[in-house]
Amino acid sequence: MSDADSLLLPVIDEDGAPFWEYAARGELRVQACASPACGELRFPPRPCCPHCGSFDSDWRLMSGRGRLWSYVVPHPPLLPAYAEQAPYNAVLVELADAPRIRMAGNVVASPDAPLNSVDPARLRIGAPVRAAFCPAGPGDQVTLVRWLLER
Repeated sequence: MSDADSLLLPVIDEDGAPFWEYAARGELRVQACASPACGELRFPPRPCCPHCGSFDSDWRLMSGRGRLWSYVVPHPPLLPAYAEQAPYNAVLVELADAPRIRMAGNVVASPDAPLNSVDPARLRIGAPVRAAFCPAGPGDQVTLVRWLLER
């Protein structure tokens, strides 16, 4: 059981379920339009392509690499489980394979480390990061995508 077990967990819907299934396998995948004329990547997942209107989709494997596009250090944390881990970061990561896609998360020292395991002073816009996967929740019901600073 990790520190992530006491934090809020994502609500998994039908459109996003494959994302979480792949994350549980240690794969970062992004939904893509399966129309041969389009093929655009999209995140968050949704039933219809916002570019061409197609309902056909597949899931493309990403490298898991990216860069910090933005970050904040929340003050004050409003929920008790988060207050216990302050100060921590909340980040947006621009994917190297899909620069128009940005994923929210946290930069941590290791996949199962607490949210405050990286000093916020170490974060810089543009810093390279890579995805890490952390089982969380009762019975490891979901695998969170977290981010590690590249050296």
